[in-house]
Amino acid sequence: MRRQLIVLLTALLLAALALPATPAAAHGDRERIERMAASRDATDQSLQSGNIAHLGVEPSQVGISGCFLRTAPLFVTSGLDSIRVFNVADPANPRLVGVLPNLLFENEAMNCGERRTKKGVRRFVLIGVDLVQASLDDIQHANVGGGELVVVDVTRASNPRILSRTPGSTSTHTVACVDERNCTYAYSAGNNESDPHFSIFDLRRLDRPREVDRRPRKEGLQSFVSPTAGHKWNFDAAGIGTHTGWGGASMWNVDKPTKPRLLTTTGAAGRGENPKFKGWNDFILHNAFRPNAEAFKARSKPSLDNGNILLVTEEDYEQTDCTQAGSFQTWWVKRLDGKKKNAIKPLDKVEISDLGTFPLPVGAFCSSHWFDYRPGGLVATGFYGGGTQILDVRDPRDIRTYAHSVWGLSEVWDAMWVPVYKNRRATSARTNVVYSIDLVRGLDVYAVDVPGDGRGALPPPSASDPTVRERISASAVPTGLVGGAFLLALALAALRRRRVHHAV
Repeated sequence: MRRQLIVLLTALLLAALALPATPAAAHGDRERIERMAASRDATDQSLQSGNIAHLGVEPSQVGISGCFLRTAPLFVTSGLDSIRVFNVADPANPRLVGVLPNLLFENEAMNCGERRTKKGVRRFVLIGVDLVQASLDDIQHANVGGGELVVVDVTRASNPRILSRTPGSTSTHTVACVDERNCTYAYSAGNNESDPHFSIFDLRRLDRPREVDRRPRKEGLQSFVSPTAGHKWNFDAAGIGTHTGWGGASMWNVDKPTKPRLLTTTGAAGRGENPKFKGWNDFILHNAFRPNAEAFKARSKPSLDNGNILLVTEEDYEQTDCTQAGSFQTWWVKRLDGKKKNAIKPLDKVEISDLGTFPLPVGAFCSSHWFDYRPGGLVATGFYGGGTQILDVRDPRDIRTYAHSVWGLSEVWDAMWVPVYKNRRATSARTNVVYSIDLVRGLDVYAVDVPGDGRGALPPPSASDPTVRERISASAVPTGLVGGAFLLALALAALRRRRVHHAV
């Protein structure tokens, strides 16, 4: 049966090049996907606050995730139909420079990595294969079943190509470099609460990656164990890894990447088991980030300046009641010396219904999902059908709405601030431009009136380039791939009607 599925998927990929364009989607069931496809015109209706401006949309990719490279102004996106590389030297006008046709589900957390070599910087992205993957670039290796890491070389931005791949013994729903600047090791999402194992991949040889055996003297491949089960690893500027999942969040010392050491966790509140903090984890803690991590001061008052605030998404994607569908949260990291088991305490959380950016989506996904932090205290986050939300976390005890953009038919998976590039290298600063990856609309580009920059909701000055809208036709993905992706999504929808062992 598996061989038949691989043959079918390969045939689908090849046939897709001749199929007519059709909208595609990845989440939810068949009825929702078909409703989106039939109502695409509704995406032109929007509700926006006055301090955010829509600069344009690039709708040609069925997008899911993206990441920025550090040593070149490049943005790489992953979707159901392709891997795409954009030049973002002008943040307001991302310019498509490379496409790798790639039918993929799901890779919802694109991760960029780099490596210095004698020949210069090598740039690549890590693809976590969740259920299925096939590419004309490597057609003999079609994957049905997931559990695989694929390395795509983007050193030549105009010619992204599959470099290597390796199986993983645990879920590769997400895969993250421990250090994106010198990515020699990466951690997988890992499995669920009943099997709380995750994998570590050795990437020192990019052409031959392999999974690390935790106990090489014991028979078989031994993976690693985390008390918070698995969805996403985030690594901060202080070299601390945070693992979010079914069991909440745990923080680890990863100075020795193949020997991670547990420091502390979010305890019962993070597991959703503390009655004083009802609703803090109805499904999973999804992803996390700790601003100013290098300034951490143990036992100090909760403050962004003290590096002791953990920003967290709690996802509950099956819940369509927007008063409890999935919140954005702040947590207080009281200590990181490994001496207190549960030293991360809840501070504040907001559902989309708390933000007042109405109208709320009805009968649709409205959980908080991926987010990105801008130094100074603003967070850009996707709330699925609740659109792109800019949150003010300057007071971590009181999360507030700052700006928003909500479209009539939309499913925002991720929102990211474009870095400030100087001499073609990313700095720690961020522009006021936000990219939103929308499964229905494509890639939306916004300018935000951020506090103190005196710019208003206008993008940074740039050379006179055509607008995003004017370059849509030049950057369109082959129409057959979009049609093929839609058929693939429908085929996968049956698998998604039940809650799978890894969150989406």
